[in-house]
Amino acid sequence: MEWRDDALIIGARRHGETSVILELMTRGHGRHLGLVRGGRSRRLRPILQPGNLVDALWRARLEDHLGALTIEPRAARAAHFLDRAAALNGVASLCALLRLLPERDPHAELFDMADAIAARLCDIHGLDVGAVMMARFELALLGALGFGLDLNACALTGARDDLAYVSPKSGRAVSRVAGAPWRDRLLPYPDFLQRENTGAAQADLIAAFRLTGYFLTRDVLNPRGVALPASRDLYIGALLRAA
Repeated sequence: MEWRDDALIIGARRHGETSVILELMTRGHGRHLGLVRGGRSRRLRPILQPGNLVDALWRARLEDHLGALTIEPRAARAAHFLDRAAALNGVASLCALLRLLPERDPHAELFDMADAIAARLCDIHGLDVGAVMMARFELALLGALGFGLDLNACALTGARDDLAYVSPKSGRAVSRVAGAPWRDRLLPYPDFLQRENTGAAQADLIAAFRLTGYFLTRDVLNPRGVALPASRDLYIGALLRAA
């Protein structure tokens, strides 16, 4: 068994004296693990860092084996994260969320979104754009995990315009007029999540992360007995301080 794929490194753990078990998010093979012999060497250690984009070659005798990975660098980003709290916590949160996906379940769209976010986090002037991308990624992740929100039309009237809220019970959108009497019980639905290529004010970013965080916690994390990664709160806090 053998394949080669673009991969985003999301974690590594020590295995024996010199090797590591590397965790990747690949474009065509989903979240995948493999053994990197010599992964703790001086040459490979800087490459096998979260957020780096690599070319991965996986080989195994049988498909369900752990397999061995050969890694070649494509984009070395990790060094750009170290001196910026928002970037460092952003990539840590991104990797933690990718681990929610089942192993070996392909999600090419999520890979492309995650890779674009990791690239954007390298840019000190791109934090706001990266946050917009991160919020959209979390919304897409809910859908990939089977808990997508129904945000195309108002749950009360069927209207498709001026959607302003999301019901925390049903996960369905609600228009501004129809939801006005219950707005204190509803979650805001920021405009930038409804349209591509639009920026977001600070308040809208906070509302977006509140929205996705609520449903990730309720539908994905609580049933598993875990919480949102601490790095996510640190990332949002660093964004607010930077703003």
